[in-house]
Amino acid sequence: MIALELNDVIFGHRSIREYEDREVSQELLEQILDAGIRASSSGNMQTYSIIVTKDKELRQKLYTAHMEQSMVVDAPILLTFCADFNRMRKWLSLNDAPVHFDNFMSFMIGAIDASLVAQNCALAAENAGLGICYMGSTLANCDQIGELLNLPPNVVPVVGYSLGYPAENPAPRDRLPRHGIVHYDQYRDYADDEILEIYKERNENGWKRYMDIPRLKEMTERLGLKNLAQVYSIAKYSQESHIEFSQTVLNYLEKQNFMNND
Repeated sequence: MIALELNDVIFGHRSIREYEDREVSQELLEQILDAGIRASSSGNMQTYSIIVTKDKELRQKLYTAHMEQSMVVDAPILLTFCADFNRMRKWLSLNDAPVHFDNFMSFMIGAIDASLVAQNCALAAENAGLGICYMGSTLANCDQIGELLNLPPNVVPVVGYSLGYPAENPAPRDRLPRHGIVHYDQYRDYADDEILEIYKERNENGWKRYMDIPRLKEMTERLGLKNLAQVYSIAKYSQESHIEFSQTVLNYLEKQNFMNND
């Protein structure tokens, strides 16, 4: 693997949506996965599974479930990180231990474990010169993706991203300033003028990005949007869509045996 400075890897992160037609070697892939497995885990239970998808036909099916994002079929690999208590529940049963971990808290533990592993793998991949693009569709359409990946009860896809050699070098996206995010000792709520200051650069850069890309500019004009906040809450993440996705996740958690909360 390429030996980069950790800060260069962290601060050099970009979401890569265009990939070279080039395979990732099995050796490198396994190094990336091993880095993920070394992530922190609640109680060292490692309540996650990683699904590596290379098969082109399967990725074509996942393309629809992932809201037709091009990197699903263009990247050579998809990684899907799942909350997984199926494996541990079987181990408990084989050792005459009580078998539960079928409630919402268990799902949250597995989801956090899966997210930590995903980020470890992402850093290892970028350190090796690969690119990734996280896909929120993994959780939003967890039911469709779970069916395509043949997930048994007590397994839910949480985080997923494309993986491959970048064919683009986009500019890094802005981040909110540290002073707008970090609280010392206790949470200190924000005054209105502080909110406007914290989001000032985001509002300017984000709006410029939408105006510079013809299809995004057309969308904002068609919807009559006037600022980035409206883009987020009307176009990208509407209340209706979040309610719909929320119900999808809740229904799938019930189906996958994670809602026994009585």
